[in-house]
Amino acid sequence: MAAAAAVFAWTPAFAQSSVTLYGAVDDAVTYVSNQKGHSNIYLRQGNLYASKFGLQGKEDLGDGTTAIFDLQNGFDTNTGALSSAGLMFNREAYVGLQNTRAGTLTAGRQYTPYYMFVGPLTGSSWLTGATGAHPGDIDGLDTTVRINNALVYTSPNWSGLQASAMYAFGGIAGSTGKGETYSGALRYLNGPITLALGYLRMDNAQQTAGFDTASTGSFGVSALNTGYVSAKAVQHVAAAGNYTLGNLVLGLSYSNVEYQAGARSLFGTTAVFNTYAALASYRFTPTFDVGGGVAYTAASKANGISSAARYEQYSLKEAYHLSKRTTLYALQAYQHASGQTLGANGAGNIVDAAPAVGDSQNGTPSSTHSQFVGMVGIATLF
Repeated sequence: MAAAAAVFAWTPAFAQSSVTLYGAVDDAVTYVSNQKGHSNIYLRQGNLYASKFGLQGKEDLGDGTTAIFDLQNGFDTNTGALSSAGLMFNREAYVGLQNTRAGTLTAGRQYTPYYMFVGPLTGSSWLTGATGAHPGDIDGLDTTVRINNALVYTSPNWSGLQASAMYAFGGIAGSTGKGETYSGALRYLNGPITLALGYLRMDNAQQTAGFDTASTGSFGVSALNTGYVSAKAVQHVAAAGNYTLGNLVLGLSYSNVEYQAGARSLFGTTAVFNTYAALASYRFTPTFDVGGGVAYTAASKANGISSAARYEQYSLKEAYHLSKRTTLYALQAYQHASGQTLGANGAGNIVDAAPAVGDSQNGTPSSTHSQFVGMVGIATLF
């Protein structure tokens, strides 16, 4: 009995912990004026919100410190398939510690500070990534960029100012620097004004052609950048600001993306894409809001291209909230492309620029210079 009492006496008291199942299911009837030469009407998932489920957990360790984790997987509502073949938690999978005074440190597959701070101030958040992300999501301000093997530190909020930094280990034996990723961002919130500045660089492991899958970073490929996927590195810089006046939100953003040429790239001169964008969102009632935006992307003259590509996009969103969790929505977007860019074979493969609305048509660009997308859908959170 004395031995048993001693065992119970030394049993540690477990801290309070919780695990939450969460996610979103989203689907819409979609019309596209041109997908590789033909119009199409189909069901498309993940428009207002990405269809996903996740497990989020935390344990209170005391003295303001909490252990946290998040495992998040995307799926196709219409087929049940994983969003990324072979990846169970393709969106996020990380674990870490959070302290009210020291900040948060996490490790695993994560979104970048560049996206986490700047993205919420742009069209990909206010107008949806499907039709409101900048053309082809060329600047990665929607969720197309995810990083493996990453450490992320995010500071506490210092009187409205917050900072975050990421480093992702290349992890290739004998060449540990290959394929690594760096990102950093600052955010400032003061009353009606929110400002953010972000940086991201993804290095190519370059053990095979294209952007090697051994690289820690990955990004969306569309008609805009298909000729530059073999870059030795991809660098993003972006700044954005929102101003809130009652029920009205106004936003401006700018981004610069470089596809840097290297010895194993299929192109010889660094390609640059600059995007300028503006948005407005207005909540008429607690249950009904609308938004609109315009984005203009200009590519540089490089790699034998004399008439550089230009992309103009106009986006609208209407949302009616049946409850805090369930929303009916309509989306419309139009994009026009002009000039020339590189095709998938790189230098020498000069082609007419093709539009790809938001990031909903990255794999299905138009065969003409214009593309229209319209959607009517429903989304529910859990």
